[in-house]
Amino acid sequence: MEALIAIVAVVVMMMIGVPVVFSFAGMTLILSLLYDVDISSLMTTGFWSINSVILVALPLFVMTGYLMQTGGIAKRLVDFVEAMVGRSRTGMGTSMVVACGIFGAISGTASAAVASIGSIMIDPMERHRYSRGYASALLALSSLLGLLIPPSITMILYAVVTRQSVAACFLATVGPGILLMILLSILNAIHVKRHLGGNDAKTPWRQRLAETASTGWKAIPALMLPVIILGGIYGGVFTPTEAAAVAVVYAIPVGLFVYRELDLRKVALAVVEAAKTTGVIMIILVFSFVASRIFTLEGVPQQLTDLLLENFSDPVIILLMVNIFLILIGMIMDDVSVIAIVSPLMVPVMAEIGVDPVHFAAIIGTSVVIGANSPPMAPILFMSCRVGNVGMAGVTRPALYLMAFGAFPVMLVTTYWSPLALYLPRMFGFVQ
Repeated sequence: MEALIAIVAVVVMMMIGVPVVFSFAGMTLILSLLYDVDISSLMTTGFWSINSVILVALPLFVMTGYLMQTGGIAKRLVDFVEAMVGRSRTGMGTSMVVACGIFGAISGTASAAVASIGSIMIDPMERHRYSRGYASALLALSSLLGLLIPPSITMILYAVVTRQSVAACFLATVGPGILLMILLSILNAIHVKRHLGGNDAKTPWRQRLAETASTGWKAIPALMLPVIILGGIYGGVFTPTEAAAVAVVYAIPVGLFVYRELDLRKVALAVVEAAKTTGVIMIILVFSFVASRIFTLEGVPQQLTDLLLENFSDPVIILLMVNIFLILIGMIMDDVSVIAIVSPLMVPVMAEIGVDPVHFAAIIGTSVVIGANSPPMAPILFMSCRVGNVGMAGVTRPALYLMAFGAFPVMLVTTYWSPLALYLPRMFGFVQ
């Protein structure tokens, strides 16, 4: 009951506008009072928990995303994808989905994809008769591929909080991410055919081939980023943290000397943005580690496990309840908060019903995709509205359509068909 009171308190504080950092601090204070524990000694535990080399990757990947956005890298990626997919009406929507997937394979963040891809593509999509509301909704769902296609900041946080391999968690979300990309592209094609009168004039294949070759040549420096990052990690050349550092070292000269859209002022701004984002995440993690320690000392995870297993014996029902809970909590919390609070509590429950922690990484990742686009919080959806210059009323219906027939099926398939998440981790030897 005490744990429930603390979690409800942090939710209420967020809903009334208290900053996330102070909401977590308030939750920790409430827990210390309810359980009568010495908060001063536990703060030392929280500090040492974030004293991790793995977490150095966070500011570096955030900085990489900002450098891509301002250094011309994102624009070259979008130009290449548009030429490759085609500049027809259907091709424009598919280009947005694929571009967000490639962007996610470099930056690991959804917000950077919204800002960079959205600012480049929404106006051209409107000229192809897409409504700004639908284009913004598609952007919101597609940008969350950055949480699934590795490297993913969300998966780094999950790995740190649950003491799992970062590389294994990266691989667990590849399958769900690709499946979501395919479904969103299919749903977009259906939308174009039903509501926009089908495709407009298609680009002749010779012209498309020439444009693909031209834009592909210009995009080679940008396309090398995911090759270097993922190839280096899974080729054993460097760790995820070292990969993040290499990404920054590579992105700066590409933006400065190859595309010439980056300058020292923008590099400085990237450092500031990375520091601000990382500072908030680190403080949240400190308080979440303290809260998790209190939960563990008081046996809360075991109590939660016993409660579920006493009332429900079927793992299918338990997993469905977990899915619903993750969606509901994701509607009122951002992805970092969900990972920080829910993961330590749920991993023991998953272990009792035979769900591997790496599999649960994919389950929670696909659930966050839905929660991050569901009001009242819906941070990614609201950001897409701002970038698309459209109100929530115009975005809500298409967003629900894309979630119901795209994101929700991916979550269910990921939850109940473990090979989608575990095939690659097993292939690379991370899971037995």
